[in-house]
Amino acid sequence: MDAAGSQVADECAQYAGQYQSGFITTQGGNLLCSKIIHLITDNQVKSQVSKVLHECEQRMYKSVALPAIGTGQAGQSPAKVADEMLDAIVEFTRQKSVQHLQTIKIVIFQTNMLTDFYESMKKREDSGSSTTASLLPTFKSFFWGKKQSSEKKKFTVLEKKVYLVTFQICGESQEKVDAAESWIKELIAKEQLENTVADEAIESFDETEIATLEDLQRRKQITIQLENKLSPPQIKISGISRDVYSVSLEVQRMIQQIKSTEEEQSKSELLYNLVEWRYPGSNDSFVAFDKLTNTQLEHAKVFKKPYLDVKINEKNYKVDLNTLKATDDQGKTINLQRVAKDEGK
Repeated sequence: MDAAGSQVADECAQYAGQYQSGFITTQGGNLLCSKIIHLITDNQVKSQVSKVLHECEQRMYKSVALPAIGTGQAGQSPAKVADEMLDAIVEFTRQKSVQHLQTIKIVIFQTNMLTDFYESMKKREDSGSSTTASLLPTFKSFFWGKKQSSEKKKFTVLEKKVYLVTFQICGESQEKVDAAESWIKELIAKEQLENTVADEAIESFDETEIATLEDLQRRKQITIQLENKLSPPQIKISGISRDVYSVSLEVQRMIQQIKSTEEEQSKSELLYNLVEWRYPGSNDSFVAFDKLTNTQLEHAKVFKKPYLDVKINEKNYKVDLNTLKATDDQGKTINLQRVAKDEGK
C-alpha cells in the first residue's frame, strides 16, 4: 500500500465496508498497473483467484499479476496455495467464453516457494492434462526465466514438402552415363548454398516470426532449421543460392525489427519510471497513458513539438504540448497531467 501511494489508500478508505464478492477495485496509483484488485483473505485461495480472473475478463483486462495469495500473514502452506492457484487458472483457461484476458502472471517474492509452484505444475504435466501441458512452458518462463527454459528447447525443422526430380540417363557406354551423372551432380552442387544466422534475438521469435519463416519456406526453394539449444540460437537456411540469399536478408530484417522493438520497449519502460503522462478518468482521478503513448508525448514535449495526435479510450485527440490540453474531433477539451516521478505523486 505504501508503494501504491496515498491516492489508493484514500480510495480503499472510501470503499471500506462496500466489498462485493470479497474484493474492491481501485486505480493503480504509483504502481505500474492501471488497476489494483484488493482481496479480503478468507483462506479460500482457489475461489478468490477464480473470482479475480472472471472479474478481469468481465472488465476486458488483457493481463493480471497475482501474488502467492495467503502465504504471508495468513500463513498458508505454499504447496497448498500453489495447487489452488494453478487449479483456478487451469479451470479458467478451459472456458471457451474467455476472450479478453490473455496473460496471467504469478509473482513470487520468496525464492523458496519456487519449488512448490514448480512441483505443482509438474504434477499436472504428469497427469496428462492437455490444457496444463500446453501451459507449462509459459509457467516455467515466468518462474525460471528464459535461460532455464532454453535448455529444454529442441532442434526444430520447419515442415517442408520436398518434390523429387528423377533423372534417367541413357548413353553409349557406362563411362559416358557416369560422366553425365557427375556433371548433373556438379551443377546441382553449384546451385546449392547453406547459410547460418546466429543471434540472441532469435530466442524471441514467436508465432508471428515462425509463420513468416514457414511462408518463406513454402514460396522459396529452401529448407529452414531452427537451433535453439546453441548459444546464441541459430537459423540455418539451405537450398538454391538466390533464394538462400534473399531469405537470409529477410531473417536479418526480422532480427533487427525485434531488437528495435525491444529497445523501444526498454526506453519506454525507463522513461515511464521518470515521467508519467495522465488523462482524466472517473471520480476526478487521472489514468496513466500506456508506455508507448507516454514516450511519444514526452518526446514531443522535449523536442518542442506544438501538437501530437493520440488516442484516449478509442477516441482521437489532438494534444497541445504547451497548454497540456487535448481536444477531440467534436471540440471537447480535457486537461492532461505530466508528472515527474521524482517529484512525488
